[in-house]
Amino acid sequence: MPALAFSVDAAMAALSPPSGYTAWDSSLPAPEIFSGVPQPTNTVPVPVPDDVDVSPLAHWTPAHSNALYKVDGWGAPYFSVNSSGNVTVRPHGARTMDHQEIDLLKVVKKASDSKSNSGLDLQFPLIVRFPDVLKDRLECLQSAFNYAVKSQNYTSHYQGVYPVKCNQDRFLVEDIVRFGSSFRFGLEAGSKPELLLAMSCLCKGSSESLLICNGFKDADYISLALIARKLSLNTVIVLEQEEELDSVIDISIKLGVRPVVGVRAKLRTKHSGHFGSTSGEKGKFGLTTTQILRVVKKLYQCGMLDCFQLLHFHIGSQIPSTSLLADGVGEAAQIYCELVRLGASMKVIDIGGGLGIDYDGSKSANSDVSVGYTLDEYAMAVVQTVKFVCDRNSVKHPVICSESGRALVSHHSVLIFEAVSSSRYTVPAMSSFDIHNFIEQLPEDAHSDYNNMSDSAIRGDYEACLAYADQLKQRCVEKFKDGSLDMEQLAATDGLCDLVAKEIGESNPVTTYHVNISVFTSIPDFWGIEQVFPILPIHRLDERPTKRGVLSDLTCDSDGKIDKFIGEESSLPLHELEGEIGMKYYLGMFLGGAYQEALGGLHNLFGGPSVVRVSQSDGPFGFAVTRAVPGPSCSDVLRSMQHEPEIMFQTLKHRIEEYVHDEGNMGGAMITGGIAQSFHNMPYLTVGSSCCLTAANGNNGYYYCSDEDFNGEADAVGGDDEPWSYVCA
Repeated sequence: MPALAFSVDAAMAALSPPSGYTAWDSSLPAPEIFSGVPQPTNTVPVPVPDDVDVSPLAHWTPAHSNALYKVDGWGAPYFSVNSSGNVTVRPHGARTMDHQEIDLLKVVKKASDSKSNSGLDLQFPLIVRFPDVLKDRLECLQSAFNYAVKSQNYTSHYQGVYPVKCNQDRFLVEDIVRFGSSFRFGLEAGSKPELLLAMSCLCKGSSESLLICNGFKDADYISLALIARKLSLNTVIVLEQEEELDSVIDISIKLGVRPVVGVRAKLRTKHSGHFGSTSGEKGKFGLTTTQILRVVKKLYQCGMLDCFQLLHFHIGSQIPSTSLLADGVGEAAQIYCELVRLGASMKVIDIGGGLGIDYDGSKSANSDVSVGYTLDEYAMAVVQTVKFVCDRNSVKHPVICSESGRALVSHHSVLIFEAVSSSRYTVPAMSSFDIHNFIEQLPEDAHSDYNNMSDSAIRGDYEACLAYADQLKQRCVEKFKDGSLDMEQLAATDGLCDLVAKEIGESNPVTTYHVNISVFTSIPDFWGIEQVFPILPIHRLDERPTKRGVLSDLTCDSDGKIDKFIGEESSLPLHELEGEIGMKYYLGMFLGGAYQEALGGLHNLFGGPSVVRVSQSDGPFGFAVTRAVPGPSCSDVLRSMQHEPEIMFQTLKHRIEEYVHDEGNMGGAMITGGIAQSFHNMPYLTVGSSCCLTAANGNNGYYYCSDEDFNGEADAVGGDDEPWSYVCA
């Protein structure tokens, strides 16, 4: 522990007490001056890798920030920091040319600027989607398996499916079907609404694309899946429970459809990490070997054993290592071969999800937020294992299918939000007089705590000093509770103890940054399962960050904050806010394209963010906004909880007419218009805006908006065929 710059007693000895005031009780130890210790500063040291020069004389560069926030670790090949200190997106991954990089700050400016300044006038928080990144992820996955198949002389092929539960956004799902059509990429559905959207989207895909039907199934679900087969969609009903087979057989006979059936096997192989709770013999889904044998027998008895064509399994998300992967794939491949031996017409082995991504850039197999393999190594491990087991059993190589959701869509979107203000507890200044006055009024037992604290400080035993300071504070709290200590004395106790901690170097230097977001709505996995995501400023990365901060959201819940970051850090290096209320400091959360939007609810009725789709365009440093959608309004989120905004407004309008009386009724009209506008506004903060209590035009003061107002298509959005191009200089 660093030496104490001065003891409490020594500090007071160095100051001249008021005349006539006895400075020290003679029973207290004589003060001792500590010298040679630098005074505390207002800035916080920011750790960076050892090979980066961060000495006070070193000029801070974007390369320092790149290393500090580990951008190359978790972001490559899609994210980097440019020479201006802004985060850039490399939309085509490793194939991106320098002039094709997209400056994220310029996208944010285009989205948030007013329409009079050629912007889209969207409010924060904001999701920026990059379909080019999605396309590259899809092609990389396919290429990795294609290479493994070719290099291992595997005699079948790979064709994946996207589990739409990861993100059901219409345009994302349509993009996947469109981008993946040439290599038969399909979809996986786990509920009736997901099945309906998958059926609709795959009508425009390849006829060979798989439609995998997972999840618990009732008669309606099974009927839909069989109708999909009747519509020539390549549909496979995967049995999650043994009793589902009876419904499949009965309904298929009634509809006159020959089903294709698979089973989900409950493997012995178990993923022990955080995301492996659904794996192993006690997992939520799947059939045991005994149950699978009964399925085979029943299908044989019904003359439908040829319908049994797929084996599915899943050992958990974020599989940490290829050794665990190979173990599970090997067990499943052996079951597949046994099913062939029993007479099933097996064609496909579906290895489920589990292809992980590196959230923290550590490339570690011992972390829930990282993985110890590359995409190529993952594909090679799968192909080699399936081939080895099938060759050993003289079984024809099956089509390999995977349900990689997280690895496909996590990188394609970035959540942008503002830090609107910051606050940090500062140790109150205490003069010599303040401290002496405080000591004089201490109860006798508390006075003893003070003496022990002072003695420890003079001896340099700072651990004991802090312990006695805490004991003093607790004793004074008890005295306050029983009425023997007043509020001023309690505040003085806090001030003195905080002063001691500050001088010893144990005070908390972390600043709270208030951010315009709801953690529950936009980052539910952080709140629910403590999943960490890369978060960093998207600009000012050519400046040295001088603070360490935690992020506090707009909600009224104490756990609506982000205080865990990649690298097992409890705070984040940040910059001093500029402007009167900290305007225009943008933070980005990356790798959140999977699950966060689907899981986010309406906590505190905040609703979702605004969304823009951005594609790389021809020309130097160009991008095109192909779609822009404002976030839901207060009316939208209220309506989702069964409230009726129109009736609510009429109620409030009548109240205004009853209670607001002034000449010409202008005051009432302005209040009415302001409330009307409030129903139309997004629930999040409008930073730097003027008061919304201005009269709305028409409709008796109530602001009604059309569908065109909300989908943004009037300006930017007709779709990919009519982009609003923005070429950056």
